[in-house]
Amino acid sequence: MPKNPSITLPGTVDKIIPSLFPNEAGKVQISVDTPHNLYREVRIENALTNASGDKVSLKLGSPVEVTITAQTGSTTPSHPPSSQKTLLPPVD
Repeated sequence: MPKNPSITLPGTVDKIIPSLFPNEAGKVQISVDTPHNLYREVRIENALTNASGDKVSLKLGSPVEVTITAQTGSTTPSHPPSSQKTLLPPVD
């Protein structure tokens, strides 16, 4: 089965946002390394699980990778396949 379309971008934890409630996890703001300034920050819950199954949280300044994965049927090709390219008549 083919792998779902995805992109992984490097980022850095640049803000820790504590929860207002003691029984809820806080949040972290991650700056994603992208040239588009409007889409640089992502906020997620600061509750991760390590390989041993223990609950952990990210530290300020931690390097991270942000991966976006889409289901195969949720995407469209960026460019038409070469067999579907249309040839335009020459311009005089």
